[in-house]
Amino acid sequence: MNWILKSTVAVCAVALSVLYSEASEVKPPNILFIFSDDHSQNAISAYGSCINKTPNIDRIANEGAIFLNSFCANSICQPSRASILTGKHSHRNGVTDNGSHWNGRQTVFPRLLKSKAGYQTALIGKWHMEPNPTDEFDFWKVLENAGGQGRYFNPEFATQTGHETLSGYSTDVIADESIQWLEKNWDTNHPFMLMCQFKSPHVPQLPPVRNAKMFNGKTIPEPATLYDDYANRQPYISKNWMGLDVAVLGAIPPFGSSYKPHRSHTRNLDSMTPEQQTNWHEAYDKWSQEYYDFMASTNADDHVQLKAFQYQRVAKNYLRCVAAVDENVGRLLQWLEDQNLENDTIVIYSSDQGYYIGEHGMTDKRWMYEESMRMPLMIRWPGKINPGTAITQFVQNIDYAPTFLEMAGVTIPKAMQGASLLPMLTGNTTNNWRESLYYHYYGHGKHNVPRHEGVRTERYKLIHYYTDGNWELFDLQKDPNELVSVYENPQYQEIVKMMKKELKRLRKQYEVPPNEYGKKIFKKAKL
Repeated sequence: MNWILKSTVAVCAVALSVLYSEASEVKPPNILFIFSDDHSQNAISAYGSCINKTPNIDRIANEGAIFLNSFCANSICQPSRASILTGKHSHRNGVTDNGSHWNGRQTVFPRLLKSKAGYQTALIGKWHMEPNPTDEFDFWKVLENAGGQGRYFNPEFATQTGHETLSGYSTDVIADESIQWLEKNWDTNHPFMLMCQFKSPHVPQLPPVRNAKMFNGKTIPEPATLYDDYANRQPYISKNWMGLDVAVLGAIPPFGSSYKPHRSHTRNLDSMTPEQQTNWHEAYDKWSQEYYDFMASTNADDHVQLKAFQYQRVAKNYLRCVAAVDENVGRLLQWLEDQNLENDTIVIYSSDQGYYIGEHGMTDKRWMYEESMRMPLMIRWPGKINPGTAITQFVQNIDYAPTFLEMAGVTIPKAMQGASLLPMLTGNTTNNWRESLYYHYYGHGKHNVPRHEGVRTERYKLIHYYTDGNWELFDLQKDPNELVSVYENPQYQEIVKMMKKELKRLRKQYEVPPNEYGKKIFKKAKL
């Protein structure tokens, strides 16, 4: 099935390559890839968010296409980024978990854009892989420290010539540097491919001072599963370490208080200038005091009240960070307009995975459940993509690299496991498109989440916790919030067989090596 699609895509790519080479006045389009970290579809108004508005991000969807069934293959930062660069699943590109070694010599789409189509390429912002880039890009400036995440204030960067610290708020700085590269480094005789990659809204979710009053006096609507009791599923989810207690990270103790700061508070305050510290305390001390007052009250002993309080804290700081991302997306779009480049530039907005903003009482990602497996994806290409296009087919982050290559008229390497999205973007028929998705999370024991793999179809999702042989099956039509596993339900046994068969087929298609059950690998987990 997949080889038919890839053959069609290869023919299209050759045709585009001939077109670009034969008509010297026609250049391949510029590509601006805007990427955030942990941005849930549930916090984007183009996806129907009921908790915030993202007008600038929405513009990309409204003026182009939005993918309604966009998913990652491994819901964690480094693996998602590696899949985007290589067009391959984690087991094929070698980045199975945060901390995996990045093999920069493997085939990546930016290097192909440069060598095959004359692109000038750059990555600015969050890289988060080890080691840093070499020649994957013509230019790179990547966040360092804080585990590769970088700081929210006065972020530190590794560059091709050394290290530097830039003043300001991380999201603003990354947009500034992206615009500066375009204005000072881009050779307009070549198309550009710029990856502008924000740290935000990753924890500790410190918003800019200008957004301090945003959502004050408002109650953010609670997700339907906030008070999930974790019944009717395997016990793993009830033991996760991804609760709403991360609210403390956004509560830097008020100036002069006796509250003991969290180590994250100390690191972030130390990264600020004295003036920034003063501005932070003026903007957020009242907010922080409310946190410590509540935690010292008897209300904190009530499970429901505590969860409701923590949710509001987490959600508001998260959304304030998202607002800063949206503001800077607007700046980038405005720059393209000011330079009369909007019609010559493909703009993509995405994030490395989804995120729990209180759904199932959690934060973070990792699970194969919907909120973390889904990732936003919208693409604008004036004259090629009809405004307001909504695409319902299953797409995955392994499809990004093939898509960018075909857009530039570059032949897609056979080793890439994804397929180009260009045919569906331009209204062409996509026969034999995938009807199921393969997922595999490898970070066993991280945040007390076990290794698992699975398959998702339009209606069903089968998850295999293969370290001890347990399974979950969800009927997404009847149970979209994934609250009841029907794996043991007699009425679903034929579905179980069908889904296991499909999982086996996908494992073969993607050449997944046998799962390891050895005790040596899993003995440290506390699941």
